[in-house]
Amino acid sequence: MARQGRSLSVSVAALGLLAVGAAPAAAQVLTIGDDGSVTTVSAPSIFTDAGVQPIAPPAEAARFAPAEVARAIEESAARHAVPTSLVEAVAWQESRFNQAAVSRKGARGVMQLLPKTASDLGVDSSDLKSNVDGGAAYLAQMMRRFGDVKLALAAYNAGPDAVVRYGGVPPFAETQTYVRAILARLAAASALGASAE
Repeated sequence: MARQGRSLSVSVAALGLLAVGAAPAAAQVLTIGDDGSVTTVSAPSIFTDAGVQPIAPPAEAARFAPAEVARAIEESAARHAVPTSLVEAVAWQESRFNQAAVSRKGARGVMQLLPKTASDLGVDSSDLKSNVDGGAAYLAQMMRRFGDVKLALAAYNAGPDAVVRYGGVPPFAETQTYVRAILARLAAASALGASAE
């Protein structure tokens, strides 16, 4: 577990350097699987139980967001008074903007809504606009409930009951990685925006 945390720190630091325009730090991380397999990772990455996922810098990721997804994110973020950058970062982390994505637990679409969550929100997770709107609405609910982006993100990933039970971000590797990755993406996007001004 500690090895995964250190790997993420190095990777996020490399992403931060990319975001402010500095040359990326050369780093190599070795991950050892349960079966003894060794994977070499030399790009900014997220390490989860599901494996290693490279992190794309926000500007690069945005180029691949379909226009329809970008419009749905902007409209839903405005409707629910949630920063567009936050909804975009969650959508990227959840599905890489893929409306056809389905998780092992049955979460669907761009915002990866579980069937019960979609039902509670009154949205159709198979419809792109409805899916994004449901995700933005849920983020807004979590922001109102916890008053903190980090806790809202933890609740989006692990559920609000887990955040309450642990009095903060739950000690789940997946949730901690999820929160760090989205906060890093938001920081990188903010740095890119500031450097463009």
